[in-house]
Amino acid sequence: MTEPVAATRTPEHTPGTARLIALSDGIYAIAMTLLVINVAVPADLSDTAFHKALSGTLPSLGAFALSFTLIAGFWRDHRRILTAVPVETGVVTRLTLLGLGLVALLPFPTSLLAEYASKPDAVALYAGAMAAIHAVHAALLLLTQRQVHPSPDSPAAKTRLRFTVQLASSVLVFVLSIPLAYVNTAAAMWFWITIIPAHVVLGHYHRRQARDQD
Repeated sequence: MTEPVAATRTPEHTPGTARLIALSDGIYAIAMTLLVINVAVPADLSDTAFHKALSGTLPSLGAFALSFTLIAGFWRDHRRILTAVPVETGVVTRLTLLGLGLVALLPFPTSLLAEYASKPDAVALYAGAMAAIHAVHAALLLLTQRQVHPSPDSPAAKTRLRFTVQLASSVLVFVLSIPLAYVNTAAAMWFWITIIPAHVVLGHYHRRQARDQD
């Protein structure tokens, strides 16, 4: 989803930070597992009904694949963010719990997207959930920036800020897709793919900036 947080030494975590990381791993694992619950084929079907039911699982499988990929990216990013934070604070705890609550909720908008992809509310709810999680991660990065990198001019600090900008671009894409969903749901979902070129362009821009400064 995004480039890694800047490489830094692995800090000695406080028990509170270690517990947050362990809780996060558990919530993400459960959310990823629950995504597949809605993918099912009824028992005792005739041959024709079986093939029809099997083809009917394709939207659910597509929604599962999309959400699983995004949640895996969220988990990777979130773990790197928390691993770089040496000391737990109240703000970090509250933001982490907010993000975990949104992740735990994701199986619901995923099932709505699978069943009602043509309904604007379903697409908008899914996009809103994705935008909110990206926003939480961006806020965590910003609020822990000085704690992790006291020197804002260090290469590691600049890499971390670039990561924040990429997250902000993801927030923008999902937010813009919400009103688009009420015009054309298919266009809104295709619009989500623009996250990929947006990250590529931002990465190229930041690398060029780094070369110019050298």
